[in-house]
Amino acid sequence: MPLPNLLAVFAHPDDESLTAGGVLARHAALGGRTAVVTATWAEDTQRAEELADALRILGAGEPRMLGYADARVPQSAPGSARFCDAPLDEAVRALVTHIREFRPDIIVTHDAHGGLTGHPDHVHTHRVATLAVQAAAWDQLYPDTGTSWQPSALYLATHPDTAARELGGPLLREGRALYSVPDDWITTTVDVGPWLEQKVGAVLAHRSEVERGALPGRIAGLPATDRVRLLSTEWYIRRSLVSTAAAQTELTS
Repeated sequence: MPLPNLLAVFAHPDDESLTAGGVLARHAALGGRTAVVTATWAEDTQRAEELADALRILGAGEPRMLGYADARVPQSAPGSARFCDAPLDEAVRALVTHIREFRPDIIVTHDAHGGLTGHPDHVHTHRVATLAVQAAAWDQLYPDTGTSWQPSALYLATHPDTAARELGGPLLREGRALYSVPDDWITTTVDVGPWLEQKVGAVLAHRSEVERGALPGRIAGLPATDRVRLLSTEWYIRRSLVSTAAAQTELTS
């Protein structure tokens, strides 16, 4: 039985590697079609080049970029609206186009908190993705974007409370708020240890973020044993999108 097509939707270049790099590498290594849509940054920027390098390491194809500006970095997409400020219908349409073209069975995106940091672009990406996976299935919505398509499941990348407490100290700046969910909300826990080298390599491919001391830079400074301890597990909340047998499509199958 062929593996499901997997499309990840994240806010910034580096979110794909930090948040779901292990699952993306695993899925691609097992032969599943794998791709990533990134909401912010323009295609002709250094961050876009770094994203392309990271996706090659993960086996996740070429970048698919919506081209909006990062909420905190206006120069990320000169002349374009901040993602959080763009018309919602416009952003949903843009993502529906990718969903209908790629035809994923599984979509992976940020949780409603926007992950550990609660970045506003992460939160908005969650909103846009959850609307787009529904809109893509309605043939009278955005008919010019292609034939309707219904993904089977949406996976929200998240962190259980117990893991977040362990991760927060080494990975987040002191004083930053920490967002997580009750442990019993987790439906899917994935051991990505066998793909950790690719995950870390993809994180470090975001060289400008390493150099400025952002999260990839803090990971670069971790001892190897700490990387294994902190980065070898990924957690998800699964939301079924269909009520048929196709709903049994699993991220870890």
